Amino acid sequence: MPSDDSTILHLEAATRRRFLCDAGVSLGGVALASLLGSIGRASAASDDRAGFGPQQHFAPRAKSVIFIHCAGAPPQHDLFDLKPALDRYNGQPCPDEYLKGEKFAFIKGHPTLLASPFKFARFGESGIELSTLLPGLGSIADEIVLLRGMKTDQFNHAPAQLLMHTGEARFGHPSMGAWLSYGLGSSKAQLPSFVVLVSGDKTPDAGKSVWGSGFLPGQFQGVQCRTVGESVLYLDDPAGTTRASRRAALDAMRDLNAMSPFADASTRARVEQFEMAYRMQMSVPEATALTDESQETIELYGATPGKASFANNCLLARRLVERGVRFVQLFDWGWDAHGTGPNDDLLNQLPKKCLEADRPSAALVLDLKRRGLLDETLVIWGGEFGRTPMVEYRNGVKTHLGRDHHPHCFSMWMAGGGVKKGSVYGATDELGYFATEGIVHVQDLHATVLALLGFDHQRLTYRHAGLDQRLTGVTKPSRVVHEIMA
Repeated sequence: MPSDDSTILHLEAATRRRFLCDAGVSLGGVALASLLGSIGRASAASDDRAGFGPQQHFAPRAKSVIFIHCAGAPPQHDLFDLKPALDRYNGQPCPDEYLKGEKFAFIKGHPTLLASPFKFARFGESGIELSTLLPGLGSIADEIVLLRGMKTDQFNHAPAQLLMHTGEARFGHPSMGAWLSYGLGSSKAQLPSFVVLVSGDKTPDAGKSVWGSGFLPGQFQGVQCRTVGESVLYLDDPAGTTRASRRAALDAMRDLNAMSPFADASTRARVEQFEMAYRMQMSVPEATALTDESQETIELYGATPGKASFANNCLLARRLVERGVRFVQLFDWGWDAHGTGPNDDLLNQLPKKCLEADRPSAALVLDLKRRGLLDETLVIWGGEFGRTPMVEYRNGVKTHLGRDHHPHCFSMWMAGGGVKKGSVYGATDELGYFATEGIVHVQDLHATVLALLGFDHQRLTYRHAGLDQRLTGVTKPSRVVHEIMA
């Protein structure tokens, strides 16, 4: 019987059944040389997955990531990127040169420019200019790097979210958290390496693919946790099942699968998931018990144990990285400010969302810092794209103010994990329509995050469909943004 996973993978790659399964019906898929050439790479990857060592290519600056995704896309003109020119031209038609060849999700006709209805101020010793809707962020201004030149290729929610989290605007690709779990290897810990927390009134438009494993083995996908009710669905043992009988069943299942030296990767992944679930039955309830926190900490976040909220998720994210979770992904829906009514406009919904998210986001950074975790934890905050400098009047109705989707520029911020403190990188033109300096494409962000965790994005690969696939893609050039690193 094979003695390790690399031997099993080598043997299964040599079987006729496995060959036909991998080859499919495509001409390229039946290239034997390509298949045999991938065995060594797959075996090395298997060693890492088995816990024999990480795939980091150099010393990491960060050990874990907390990615706060504000689903729907916050309007950068009203929060991060004040444009005095919009005050001067407010209500005037957008210049024609900006509209030639442009496509918008909802804007029709010739739109007019919209100044921000909110005031801005400079915060901290760094003097970063931010909206007064974000006093919490202002209190940690000297801890963040503000990226004002972000750019994406997509202007609809689902493909933009897929691009932001998987590097591709199409379904079927692994999420960033899955890539990092794959690259960092399995530590056999009591908690999964990749955990997902959701707040707001719905899950992302792109669905659970934004934390899926794609073509990577299933054990690398995100595990969704909750702060209300059962922490992880179906984690508890069924009625009448004891821990001893559950352990015996898992041992029997493992032994039966081990009898075949040619069990495929999906079977091994499923066995590993069963084992992780067994370990999580003891560790997850403890990790998610917010009542263990001091009253001072709960008030810092504005959390309410026992209720679902963004604040609870921020506090839970800190508890998870404190216990060794590598990647925590927070999704918070409600930032889609179109202005079709009071639930998605700038004057009502945006202040509401800022009130919900600003305090806990800042508290997370402050709490990590005071616990000595910020230097090794990278916090990322932002949406999937930007908003237009023009007002969106849906169907000509001018009752509420809103902005349409915009791919050419938007803002995000990062803190801890090896990034510069109290700094701004990138700039946009006078209307905030195009990024003009320090442009950071979404895939540049991916390359930079991987670099901060010790990976060369061109070398962290997985063989699939005849290609050495990467988070940053195999066709578009991506760059590490060294300018934002400390």
